Amino acid sequence: MALQGNLRDFSAMEILQLVGSQRKSGCLVMEWNTERFLVWVVDGRIVSTRQPGLAKDDPLARFLQRVHRLSDEQFRGLLGIQKESGRDLEDLLVKGRYLEADELAPIVERQILDDLARLVRWENGTYRFDPASKWPNEPVVSLSMESGLMEAARRSDEQKRFHSVFKDPYQLLGVRDLPDPDEELSEEERELFGIIDGQHTVAEIVDAAPLIEFEAYESLHRMLEAQWIEFVGRRDPGRSSSPTPIAPPIVRTHRSPAWARELGVGVAVLAAVALVRLAASWVPDARPPRLETDVYAAAEVRDLEHAITLFERERGALPKRLLGG
Repeated sequence: MALQGNLRDFSAMEILQLVGSQRKSGCLVMEWNTERFLVWVVDGRIVSTRQPGLAKDDPLARFLQRVHRLSDEQFRGLLGIQKESGRDLEDLLVKGRYLEADELAPIVERQILDDLARLVRWENGTYRFDPASKWPNEPVVSLSMESGLMEAARRSDEQKRFHSVFKDPYQLLGVRDLPDPDEELSEEERELFGIIDGQHTVAEIVDAAPLIEFEAYESLHRMLEAQWIEFVGRRDPGRSSSPTPIAPPIVRTHRSPAWARELGVGVAVLAAVALVRLAASWVPDARPPRLETDVYAAAEVRDLEHAITLFERERGALPKRLLGG
């Protein structure tokens, strides 16, 4: 008997609980008006909530952009590479050094939990489970259905509390007292302190935060309860914006500056190409590899050209290692 029906008869949470308790493997598809939601499971555990590959509305890519880990330009580049290679976004992020391998799993789990928290609020729509549709890649995460749904329910309850505390989006937030030096703060929370200056509203701060909406409200609520921040006034809704606009977000990275990293890779690439060409001069039938057959190599060359241009602009000369000096 096929598992399909209407969400008016069974809630999204009940359907997910059933899939988890029966340790099913496959893809649960839920649709409501123009929205479509996927939950891929292996033995009843969630491994993804996105379509394999890379679509323009990919949930993971959208999540990374929201938390300032992927720029619009980088996303456009990934779309081009994926179109040529057919690889999945998760693979592209690690192989292309957009994320370290140990960063990917926590980010994917955060993205899945954010999706689940929205899905369990659905009151209408249809569902169908396809056991023949399998997640084609090695799972990055394997999230317990029970813990995922418990966290989704917790977020739903907490969201109501946050809305009661931050009910007026036009209230201004300012710093009251800085936390103790030994207080554990995430990198994102530290960045929040740079936005909270008494001139920006709750809505502006949440929108500019390097966090999804729930995480931003959760951090602000913690700061408010710890008396690190406070409400300092209210801006008239008729006033268009703050006198000091929030600076555009900077995509955070734990790696060295892009041009320096790419230049280092570029030097190695050029050295390797030189050796190949030297070997080719000794072997009559040898041919250097064609970069157009490897989308990653082609991307490296484009990045190298950009890095060399930046280096020359900043230093006034080309790197000595490239000039043979």
